[in-house]
Amino acid sequence: MKIFAMAAVAAIGLAFMTPGAAKADTDQQNLVDQARITMDHLRTDREFGTAKELLRKARAVLIVPNLVKAGFFFGGEGGDGVILARSGHGTWTDPAFYTLASASFGFQIGIQQAEVIMIIESDRALKALEADQFKFGAQAGIAVVTLGASAQAASSTALDTADIIVWESASGAYAGLTLEGSLVKPRDSYNESYYGRPIAVREILNMNEGHNAGADGLRAALRVE
Repeated sequence: MKIFAMAAVAAIGLAFMTPGAAKADTDQQNLVDQARITMDHLRTDREFGTAKELLRKARAVLIVPNLVKAGFFFGGEGGDGVILARSGHGTWTDPAFYTLASASFGFQIGIQQAEVIMIIESDRALKALEADQFKFGAQAGIAVVTLGASAQAASSTALDTADIIVWESASGAYAGLTLEGSLVKPRDSYNESYYGRPIAVREILNMNEGHNAGADGLRAALRVE
């Protein structure tokens, strides 16, 4: 139990890591590489369902390769991810770095790890995510649908009107993924380290500013046929 509690506390610490806590330049490339692996899983893991088809019309995509949720009397979840936007002609922008974190309180014990792909369907959802902070459940007019093999199937109407469709492949003590109340914020220090200069998220996702050859594999993996 002591070991389990220590693991839970460590995972919760990850959930509250601040954007300024970047370690080394290799951290950003490792995250990009992990995101590419998650895209490979999208093609083979049945828990991602029709995500491949939905990606064909996506405005953007947020990939969190390793979202950790843990609880020992109180809980939290967190992980780093990247957003890429469609830039036209079947190509994608380079990634902008983000972090996702939330906290909850109550009697709970467990650890869950998940790969998460958020398909951004509308310009308004992308603009909301480009802001300093996006909170699930608190953004007026932004409809979010969460899916997975173990989740109840959403109606076609719900999918057609969704601004963000969340697909997750998870394992562990918790069943399903709850993003209600979770915060998504840009990691400005990661973006600066990866592109060698201060750069705004909007410059990366809307103006095609900034390029790192290390992201070419991820960009190619997003070209769904």
